[in-house]
Amino acid sequence: MVGRNALLLGFLHVILVIIQYAESSYPYPDGTGNRDLSIKASHILRSNGVAPINALQAALTGRRSRIHHVTDYGADPTGRSDSTDALEQAIVDAFTSPVDGHLNEGVPNLGGSEVHLDGGTYMISRPLRLSDISGGNFMIHGGSLRASDDFSGNGHLIELRSSSSSSLYEYITFKELMLDSNFRGGGIAIINSIRTTVDNCYISHFTTAGISIQDGHETYIRNSFIGQHINIGGDDREKDFSGIGINITGNDNAVTDVVIFSASIGVMVQGQANMLTGIHCYNKATALGGTGIYIRAPGLTQTRVVNCYLDFTGIVAEDPVQLHVTGSFFLGNAFILLKSVKGVASGVNIVDNMFAGDYTGVPIVQLDQSNAPFKTVDQVVIERNNVRGMVLKSTVARGSLWKNGTTWTLDFSKVLLFPNLIPHVHYALHAGSASSFPRHILRSVSRNRVTVQTDVVVSATVHVSVDQTTVGGHI
Repeated sequence: MVGRNALLLGFLHVILVIIQYAESSYPYPDGTGNRDLSIKASHILRSNGVAPINALQAALTGRRSRIHHVTDYGADPTGRSDSTDALEQAIVDAFTSPVDGHLNEGVPNLGGSEVHLDGGTYMISRPLRLSDISGGNFMIHGGSLRASDDFSGNGHLIELRSSSSSSLYEYITFKELMLDSNFRGGGIAIINSIRTTVDNCYISHFTTAGISIQDGHETYIRNSFIGQHINIGGDDREKDFSGIGINITGNDNAVTDVVIFSASIGVMVQGQANMLTGIHCYNKATALGGTGIYIRAPGLTQTRVVNCYLDFTGIVAEDPVQLHVTGSFFLGNAFILLKSVKGVASGVNIVDNMFAGDYTGVPIVQLDQSNAPFKTVDQVVIERNNVRGMVLKSTVARGSLWKNGTTWTLDFSKVLLFPNLIPHVHYALHAGSASSFPRHILRSVSRNRVTVQTDVVVSATVHVSVDQTTVGGHI
């Protein structure tokens, strides 16, 4: 055994000499030395049973690549053995890359440093946390992570968090990753980070959240697939789906072109000025207790939902203030529920959407006033939505009624969203060939019914337009 170890050490010495000679004799096109030989050397060392050592990279004296291949650290790309230590070391080394100036104040620019997963699947037994050293312009990409059977159930596979209350991280990218939480927690946690991107990721088998965003600023999630159970709909387990696909607790974030295919809640928004666009939610049907998009930011919502596809699961918004839902498709009786907390709905636009159902009488927009009735309704515009197989609800309505008599009553209660609220009425009486000019009056507006009366019997058509949109209105 002693002789074998001596032989291996001698072999290592020869390899290092070859590398140093190659660097001085055969430079890169940019003059930095030949990296190919060092890579070959590391593979030779692994194949002979000697783990790669940092001394080998140190021998490259300042010419080290900023791309850190986890297999060079001994990570097992087959997923059979625990690779947590190797992956953590790769992350630490990436955060000690030479600094190319700074990004936001106090955040060093790591110059595009990467941790490359080399297309492997790696089992980890604890969350991968970025170094507690401030840094930015860094990426993890190109492979799969799977939680071990003893992974902490409260953690996430990747956690971007620090012990500091200030933002240590900026311009961090998680790209082309497949994350399997093995029903042992969540996928990615992004906490108090600036300008983070999650791009082209597939996250499954979580119990808490596929992606959790807390505080920070401008996290962008795009082109990704998220689901607790892998399916393409029609899953017998759907009634038992739990967890949240994306949980946003913060401001100024965006989710774009993302599919949530199984979870109790597709996207939870608990912050202001967030943008959701191109999201397809078929996570858990409303009839089974699920919600596609839940906006829990009562009193100051400032959220836009644009060009989304709510597939048998709808939208819930608590006390919405500045909420915009437009250009979206609601299938399978999916509807929008405005939930009263303190009875406020202000600056709400639900316009130019499509709704399709099964003709069982489900309204496209509904009110939940179990906590408190809506008392303050201000600038709520629900209009220009087209409906097939569901019941149209709106805050504007028009109607006409022909009658020979003195009283015309038009009932808008089946169309108008808010009960007993018509602050604005426009009407016209067309008397046709009447021999005299009848005097007429708007006699009453009550319970969303409008009554017009004349002083004489006349054959006439009354045209009425009503609007529940108010400015500073109170019911």
